[in-house]
Amino acid sequence: MSQQIAIESVVYGFRIALKETFEEVHGMYLDKGTSLFETIANIDADQASRPVTQACATIAAHVAHTRFYLDVVYKSLKDKTWDEKVNWKEIWETVGTVTPEEWAVIVTMLRESYDRVMAELDNYENWEGERELSDVLGIIVHSAYHLGEIRQATCFVLYQQAIEAAQDAP
Repeated sequence: MSQQIAIESVVYGFRIALKETFEEVHGMYLDKGTSLFETIANIDADQASRPVTQACATIAAHVAHTRFYLDVVYKSLKDKTWDEKVNWKEIWETVGTVTPEEWAVIVTMLRESYDRVMAELDNYENWEGERELSDVLGIIVHSAYHLGEIRQATCFVLYQQAIEAAQDAP
């Protein structure tokens, strides 16, 4: 019996995990309705602009960073090289409060980046080594982490809004 796993099987598993993380829960590790796109569909620009604390990033920044990460890894998959000069602080330093239009652009850009990565999975026959496997595994883990951050921040932001509404009530 061979000790090797066919790359098609590995890519299939990656695809299922990515779909669970981003699109729709199938019971792999998330609860129904909690994928990234399902989660952010219920967040408006005001909510996306509120940091949990002054030292924390906004939901908008987490979503933009997730998109940024997808773009960096997509480039690595396409070019077969890793850009050591990526400014990982860029999003955290530039994305905070967003308008409804800016929030819509951030969400749209995330969808486009995700779709590019998913399409690139179809090119697995061109993969040459461990870099590609590490890249895709990194996307799954990194994106799931930020999904957790976004979901926790959303709970807190909704709690903040409820308190504000109660204080404003007569």
